[in-house]
Amino acid sequence: MAAGRERRAEAETFTARLRKMAHRVRTGVRKSAVDYFRGDGSDWVALAGLMLTIPLIAACTMANSVWVSPAVLVLPIVAGGLLLRPASLLALYAAAATALIVESVQLGPYTEGPSRVTPGIVLVVAACGFFGLLIAQFRSRVGVPWRRGGTMLFDLRERIRVQSKLPQLPFGWHREMALRPAGGQSFSGDFVVAARTNGGRTLEVVLTDVSGKGMDAGSRALLLSGAFGGLLGSLPPHAFLPAANGYLLRQDWDEGFATSIHLVLDLDSGDYELFSAGHPPGLQLSAGSGRWEEKVAEGPLLGVYDGAQFDPVKGSLRPGDVLMLFTDGLVETSDRDIVEGIDRLTGEADRYVAGGFHGAAWHLIEAVAKDVNDDRALLLISREGAAAPR
Repeated sequence: MAAGRERRAEAETFTARLRKMAHRVRTGVRKSAVDYFRGDGSDWVALAGLMLTIPLIAACTMANSVWVSPAVLVLPIVAGGLLLRPASLLALYAAAATALIVESVQLGPYTEGPSRVTPGIVLVVAACGFFGLLIAQFRSRVGVPWRRGGTMLFDLRERIRVQSKLPQLPFGWHREMALRPAGGQSFSGDFVVAARTNGGRTLEVVLTDVSGKGMDAGSRALLLSGAFGGLLGSLPPHAFLPAANGYLLRQDWDEGFATSIHLVLDLDSGDYELFSAGHPPGLQLSAGSGRWEEKVAEGPLLGVYDGAQFDPVKGSLRPGDVLMLFTDGLVETSDRDIVEGIDRLTGEADRYVAGGFHGAAWHLIEAVAKDVNDDRALLLISREGAAAPR
């Protein structure tokens, strides 16, 4: 009992209460900071800080207008356009306008010297304020503040990248994927979803090309990659493309079609089926003959009409054989038809036959379609010979 009373007395000392208060303050500040940078918190801290800078700038300008020009007021205005909500931004603009009026009165007419409040300075400050207000209203309408906008785009890009990651294959198989968005952007209308099904004995890969390119098609590619990833492995192979076609039709997009190719590969025997929805053909290299053969499956574009049928083409990968799947941006341009593009691709690919296709996907895109203003994707799957290194 006595020991308990002593511990309670120690807990109620001034030092202990001070530590508890400091802990609560740190927790509150940390929570407010997290909410602020997530875009959920109030902007009063940023507003207070910017409001304090305006009289400070005005005082420095009146003290030495040569080194601190009246135009320096654009700095808090630009920062406010990035940090504040529209209502708070108007209060900041009112303070900046007041500061300009005070500076103009104190410094005298602009005709008496260059370091005065001139009509040009007023126009520059007003223009910055106008564009800052437009940006703030756009952010408010979209609901994504600048503090989270870049993070959200980075997260979306990483999700697409993770969804396009190919699973590990057993010994004797090699796979690699290269993707180049149009214009060097981070988002692409081409994507891959893949999974090992049937207890790991089957590899299913779907390469899709959404209509459009780059950022314009990136949002639809993200939505479709998630949906296709959920369908893959949940349905029999022959039912995947009809289900994907129905899903795309239900979206009712103005530009809602896509091409897709679906590979179902038995990793034990090497036998495969290739389903296509308006996609360029697959290319298979036969190690025995050294020739490339087009694998053309029949099927319409996804998202065009309901009840479409997709008939597969069958084949088999023997040791040393290679299968290439790609999107049309790699082989077709405005000044080059698909036949010529495929010939060029197979000609470049022949250089890797002797040394193996490890690392070839990226180099093939560089060689065949480096400066093409379209999304380009290339998938390579090879069955290595018995003596080939892993």
